[in-house]
Amino acid sequence: MKRLAVLSILLLPMLVLTAEAGTIRWVDFDVPYESLEYALEQDVDSFEKEKHISWIDILALAACRTGGKCPLASVKKAAADLAEDRSAEELLGELYQYYDYYHRAYTAVLGGLVGSYAIEKDGQWVPAYGLKAFSPIAAGYGYSHCDDFGVARSFGFRRKHLGNDLMGGLGTPIVAVEGGVVEALGWNRYGGWRVGIRSFDSRRYYYYAHLRKDKPFAPDLKVGDMVQAGDLIGFMGRTGYSDKENVNNIETVHLHFGLELIFDESQKECDSEIWVDVYNIVRLLSRHRSSIRGTERVYPYEDLDIEEFP
Repeated sequence: MKRLAVLSILLLPMLVLTAEAGTIRWVDFDVPYESLEYALEQDVDSFEKEKHISWIDILALAACRTGGKCPLASVKKAAADLAEDRSAEELLGELYQYYDYYHRAYTAVLGGLVGSYAIEKDGQWVPAYGLKAFSPIAAGYGYSHCDDFGVARSFGFRRKHLGNDLMGGLGTPIVAVEGGVVEALGWNRYGGWRVGIRSFDSRRYYYYAHLRKDKPFAPDLKVGDMVQAGDLIGFMGRTGYSDKENVNNIETVHLHFGLELIFDESQKECDSEIWVDVYNIVRLLSRHRSSIRGTERVYPYEDLDIEEFP
């Protein structure tokens, strides 16, 4: 009991201030890969059972108990507890005051990644439930990456790296991780040729940067277009670090992939933007990759959770 009291004191300043403000102002997403994987498996395995357990419910419960660290043991216990049909409030006691924060935060990060979808193969639509978002790297293309979030960068000014760099071959097809609306497309002195896509629920802004010189984007892609998860959006390159457009000033061919959370529109472009570490998310998404032939996807896709595109 003493340990729980200490934990509450450590968490109280950030979370209570957030609750008073009404809008989440910061998220540290530190969930390990093994915990994400296990929570996802419990969600998928229970989908058609009487008690469907959401992976976000599991992770939010575990986060309350561990201050957001979510080690695998805590995630397994949270899943087992929820399977007994006990509420989060009953399971957490005093710690329940933090549940809304973690649930809202993790819903913002993970909300569009799991659900119902269908892929057309051999003229037949095949419905499925599970990981419906895609790796940003198309199927059949190799890449490597490490957890480089927060590493120092110096071009322009000293700052932290707010994404995950995926190293690969020049021209590797880059696809939309999640469906949404193209909100930015063109040149940025830091990111070179880049695409920014806002999820349909407006909570996630996906940033794909350093695309290929000369032909960076999928044909006819433009701001305002709606894309499906897995659609081709561009090609890997090494543009950027230049005020002049279409310049290769990045030494290594790679994709910079970033995820910004937006709880309020005032957070979109400001000095306190919320970017989260996506390294473990990218690892998880590697199990679901979109097949691209030329400039078209091989298997048409439909998100069954979206009845009508906005």
